Amino acid sequence: MIDAALLDDVAGEVSAQGPGEEISAYLRSKWPKVHFTYCQDDDITTAQPIREHKTFNLYLVVGGEGCISFTSSEQTATGIVVAEVEEWEE
Repeated sequence: MIDAALLDDVAGEVSAQGPGEEISAYLRSKWPKVHFTYCQDDDITTAQPIREHKTFNLYLVVGGEGCISFTSSEQTATGIVVAEVEEWEE
């Protein structure tokens, strides 16, 4: 289970540290029982973020029977994806 307080704490840490490939390892060191993954936000096309920020979005995932899938349920979530939002110049 991943609750709202944990999501707020993770969002605060990502805001302070900045999103990037090293953020997953940093977050794992703070919360070793939670699975963290990093990717680019535009790589995710089938899920809605649980938290949205200017430079990153957070998504929830659940693992079971060898597969990981996105979820919107904090009750069943086992991990968090930090997805970096890139700003495009127009």
